[in-house]
Amino acid sequence: MEHSTLRRGLTARHIRFMALGSAIGTGLFYGSAAAIQRAGPSVLLAYLIAGAAIYLMMRALGEMAVRNSVAGSFGHYASRYLGRYWGFLTGWTYAFSMLMVCLADVTAFGIYMGLWFPDTPRWIWVLGIVFVIAGLNLCSVRVFGQLEFWLSLLKVVAIVAMILAGLGVLVAGVRLGGGAKQRASPTSGPMAASSPMGSAAWWPPSPSSSSPSAASR
Repeated sequence: MEHSTLRRGLTARHIRFMALGSAIGTGLFYGSAAAIQRAGPSVLLAYLIAGAAIYLMMRALGEMAVRNSVAGSFGHYASRYLGRYWGFLTGWTYAFSMLMVCLADVTAFGIYMGLWFPDTPRWIWVLGIVFVIAGLNLCSVRVFGQLEFWLSLLKVVAIVAMILAGLGVLVAGVRLGGGAKQRASPTSGPMAASSPMGSAAWWPPSPSSSSPSAASR
């Protein structure tokens, strides 16, 4: 009788890029667009504050994982240090949040494809990407890790390309629809480049200062 043993199918390269790809979600491409449009570059401050809070939380979780290594998820630490009720609540809250994230991701995919192919119903794109994701998860571990690596690398390349494109718009100006090229003003407008922290363009105007009644007073 042959005894089969488990073998490690993921390398460190796969695991690193899977973590990086998970951090770069659909919200960074779709959800951030509305935030940047409304708040301008000051949205970076919100990202810095949220990133600092997440970093401290992950450091604390890493210390608990090193001190008490378990096969379960972080819900185990909530059960051990806070009680079984909080462990149960933590685990199912995380499961619910992951379900909502998956639904938001496939919905965003349908919205993007609807912009390029407006005649095709969006539910077809949503159903198609659900089958694609299910097929990827049914692959072997090594194939899944390799696919995740290349898809995560594609996200990184897209972000770098958008950053370079934004710098190009800031430095070279904005090309309008008619073909004319208008240079971005260095002291005014949403892309002000001089003294960003002291420029009024860095922060969105307050409702009180932009209303006609406030201006008349």
